[in-house]
Amino acid sequence: MADEPETRRNAAELRSWQGTRAKTVTFIVTEDCQLRCRYCYIVGKNNIKRMDFEVARVTIDRLLREPELSGERSVIFDFIGGEPFLEIDLIDRITDYAKLRMYETGHHWFDSYRLSFSTNGLLYGSKKVQRYIAKNRKHVSIGMSIDGTPAKHNAQRVFPDGSGSYDAVVRNVPLWLKQFPGASTKATVAHADLPFLKDSVIHLFDLGIRNVSMNVVFEDVWQDGDDLIFEDQLRQLADHIIANDLDRTHVCTLFSKTIGQPLGPENNDNWCGAGKMLAIDPDGYFYPCIRFAPFSLTQKPGRSIGDCFAGIDRNRLRPFLALTRSSQSPGDCLTCDVASGCAWCSGCNYDLAQSDTIFERAVHICSMHKARVRANRSYWDRLASRDGRGIYAAPSGSG
Repeated sequence: MADEPETRRNAAELRSWQGTRAKTVTFIVTEDCQLRCRYCYIVGKNNIKRMDFEVARVTIDRLLREPELSGERSVIFDFIGGEPFLEIDLIDRITDYAKLRMYETGHHWFDSYRLSFSTNGLLYGSKKVQRYIAKNRKHVSIGMSIDGTPAKHNAQRVFPDGSGSYDAVVRNVPLWLKQFPGASTKATVAHADLPFLKDSVIHLFDLGIRNVSMNVVFEDVWQDGDDLIFEDQLRQLADHIIANDLDRTHVCTLFSKTIGQPLGPENNDNWCGAGKMLAIDPDGYFYPCIRFAPFSLTQKPGRSIGDCFAGIDRNRLRPFLALTRSSQSPGDCLTCDVASGCAWCSGCNYDLAQSDTIFERAVHICSMHKARVRANRSYWDRLASRDGRGIYAAPSGSG
């Protein structure tokens, strides 16, 4: 019974955390990164812009005193770059201040917060990062980006001199998985590395990563025939998963029962949380999402919705609150019989639009989504037959 108080504390923490009602607050602590990943949407990486602690302090104070900015029951403090662990000392100071102020003000976030990181993994094993993890262990969530096989990873995730980063990253995977056994990697697929997809997911499984989150890029990089390669790779991956019963123990997000269905007018939410989230750049400007910050844009200027000193500009925010599936999708998307699961990025939409609108949906992944749907139907049908549950009921038409 010696561990009963600890068990009660852990249970209380689980009850207090309400992830579905959490606000995401993203601190862009640096625009620097050791890598120059070829598919990265952060195109303005530099070693000049770094968040000053005063910006973070003012932001936290504003969040905690303005109910409209902190009405959600829980909060995710998301630290991103560039590579956030380049600024682990600053992050440690920001985290300590946030915890102190939430306690001093009696804020409802005090016992209901998470500290989230997306890292390239290069600094994961460093003493400073490990000290931070140990200090905040019960509240930390860390995703590490590993793309798959050395061939796939090194084709995209490269140092400035063009050399691959696989060996430098994968050496930290055992420690990461020991500390976060259920952690998910974030893998990205672009045109050049499509042929490595199947082997890469299997490789990630073999590394001990049971949850592989993978998506195709939204930008206009896809060529004729890429959808057929994508579908073939998914079918081959399905063969391996089913033959080895990996569906019982592992997850690859490219397979989902929820995709490939028509969507009615009642399904009208925006795909992402742009406008409901808050991103703060090193200069203290507020954005509805990191994808609207200047260093994430290739064609358009940043779309700030205020700053930490003056607060939110409601007029600038208002258009983002009007983002829905119908307000930004072309007619073909609204009547598509395989619409569910077809993603979009509001920031990417804005950057690629013909005008400065945020209401013009980019559809470059249309054929890739339909290929994914075809492969998924086959996969789920086979699993249903294997398990004696009947054939998976997919809608008519191939999409």
